[in-house]
Amino acid sequence: MQGQTDKYYEEKDRENTLRMRAVLDTLPRFCRQFFRGIEQNTLPRTRLAYAYDLRVFFEFLHNTNPACKKQEITDYSIDILKYIQKEDIEEYLEYCTYYKKDGKIITNDERGKARKLSTIRKMFHYFYCSEQIDEDVAEKIPLPKQHEKAIIRLEPDEVAILLDQVDSGASLTKHELAFHERTRIRDIAILTLMLGTGIRVSECVGLDIQDIDFNENGIKIHRKGGYEAVVYFGDEVEKALKEYLKQREKVIPVTGNENALFLSLQDRRLTVRAVENLVKKYASRVTTLKKITPHKLRSTYGTSLYRETGDIYLVADVLGHKDVNTTRKHYAAIEEDRRRSAANVVKLREDVPDKVKTEAAHLEIKRNESGIIKNQEQESDQ
Repeated sequence: MQGQTDKYYEEKDRENTLRMRAVLDTLPRFCRQFFRGIEQNTLPRTRLAYAYDLRVFFEFLHNTNPACKKQEITDYSIDILKYIQKEDIEEYLEYCTYYKKDGKIITNDERGKARKLSTIRKMFHYFYCSEQIDEDVAEKIPLPKQHEKAIIRLEPDEVAILLDQVDSGASLTKHELAFHERTRIRDIAILTLMLGTGIRVSECVGLDIQDIDFNENGIKIHRKGGYEAVVYFGDEVEKALKEYLKQREKVIPVTGNENALFLSLQDRRLTVRAVENLVKKYASRVTTLKKITPHKLRSTYGTSLYRETGDIYLVADVLGHKDVNTTRKHYAAIEEDRRRSAANVVKLREDVPDKVKTEAAHLEIKRNESGIIKNQEQESDQ
């Protein structure tokens, strides 16, 4: 039974650890010390991303720096960090904007380059703090300025159209309709859950059946930061999940997938890529102007929650943001709308009751008449 096997996130951690070890075999040996040093404070997925970034960095040095070409990357000693100059890292960041590898074109915007520089900074900082290098040259390079992106989300009417379309199968091709009846209830449950709770796609596919508590209407999820949290759902999500579970009971999953909540047509735990594809399939029929991904469904939920409550701290807590400034940054556009709406909240002279306007007009007439009489009296005296 799966109850005796690892959780979804534990399986992913193991997979990422094995992948990172393979990447480490292509890096200088001193990098192993760096990864051991940060192991307690980072997740395997994070360390894997660092390893990929460092591989690109050292490959760049090997291909462009004459001194680095003399050795294989795996033979570099830590002394190589002492010879890397600020200009070398700046040239690397420029290279990351656009390059080719294994026949593929790879591009990085400000965010991508900021992440790559952050990885290099962490490595230099680690060896500088451990007194193995005398200078932290990477710290001298500022992170690329990042331009804020507009929040892409579905409007309420688009959400309704999306769910209606999943239910009816409207606009699907003949090939898609052939599978629609088998996946309809599952797909409605997935989209309703994501739109009704704002959970991440990885959190969604990682759910086990026993993670749902209908007594409390909550689900236990494994957050991005490595901790568990309970997220609560409303009546619409409850109805969609219960309907799907009736169908789910009739399925015999592949061994090792017995407890997985959402299953593929192959009766295995649904993957992140599969959810991305189903969101793309349905959302492309709703709007062609917006590129809707599972993360955009999360933004849709966050936007709706903030508009209804105006509580940025509640939104941050429900979405699992450790820093409320992250939430505030993402929903700055909505905050601007709220500030703009405040312009018409306080009334000064506009919309004054007719009675008051009439009395004010009569008073003005009396003032004018009084002024005329006074002037006439002054003229007669002269």
